[in-house]
Amino acid sequence: MIFDSLTYKQCVAQGVGPTVFPQRLEKSTDPDHSAPMKAVCVHNMQQQVKLQYVLTKAWTALTRAGIRPVLMKGAGLAALYPSPEQRAWGDIDLLVGIDQYHPACAVMRATFPDALKFDEELDHYKHYNLIAEGISIEIHRVSVAFQHPLDARRYARMEAYGRVNGERLMVNGLEVTVFESTFNALFVFLHSWEHMTTQGANLRQLFDLTLLLRHTHDRIDARRLQCWLKQLHLMDVWQIYMYLLVTFLDLPKEEAFFYTDVPDLTIRAEGLMHDLLAGKMIEPKTHTTAPKNRIARKWHTMQERLRNARRIGKYSPSYAWHMAATTLLNGAVRFFAKDRHWE
Repeated sequence: MIFDSLTYKQCVAQGVGPTVFPQRLEKSTDPDHSAPMKAVCVHNMQQQVKLQYVLTKAWTALTRAGIRPVLMKGAGLAALYPSPEQRAWGDIDLLVGIDQYHPACAVMRATFPDALKFDEELDHYKHYNLIAEGISIEIHRVSVAFQHPLDARRYARMEAYGRVNGERLMVNGLEVTVFESTFNALFVFLHSWEHMTTQGANLRQLFDLTLLLRHTHDRIDARRLQCWLKQLHLMDVWQIYMYLLVTFLDLPKEEAFFYTDVPDLTIRAEGLMHDLLAGKMIEPKTHTTAPKNRIARKWHTMQERLRNARRIGKYSPSYAWHMAATTLLNGAVRFFAKDRHWE
């Protein structure tokens, strides 16, 4: 188990302080050493009280309006931990789908009239965001945004399956809907990988997937999951994750679907874990300002995305090729499309 090797700063940076610190506090006899860990745990408990209140208010308003949301991440995953307070979560993510997106946004504005609103309610956005009573609420059109049109169409069918077959879950007395178990495993994995390829990931996301597989492995359809992963070009990445969960987080091999420890994959997986703990899983950006000239700006953006694909190639060459192909396809399409006002 990787718990014992993490420093205090790493635990905080990786979002696993509330998970790791209770065990260390039981063994600690040094008040100076214990105080910072207690502060992190207490703050997380206080935050969860606020989050639960806002979640209940938002969920009740949406369902009364005839909208059927799905609770993603956060509170739904916290329920998998020995105690929900051991999982840090800072916002509320609700999937309402494309058809219910605009009505749901209107309900949230009416429910929280004093909320801060800084996102536009646009159809190309992944979600609409507002800050209600100090808590961020994200109303999602889609759960994951894919750049390749074929990936997006395939994923839309998978997401629909996960919603239609959603499962009920009690979260501190509130009955909510979460994704069907097979799709939830795919989604939690995809959410982590999306962070790996963009703004940065953390160890908490691997904890989430480990606990999800431990709790739901007997309800997961292995053949369906395998088909989905292959369709999205992600089987290699999934197997990297399974190696990490087994090796570093003690997930039993029989619960790690499609686990393999072939040498090439293990080297790439351990490299990813090293970079994750070192805080290096961040999309590279140039320090130069994007050019104002339309063609130069699009070339600049494409080069940044190809640079990011090369970074990912160190961990999964096959997925890096898919990223590069998607970038070139999008670049060609966007070159002949009209400029959008937010660019």
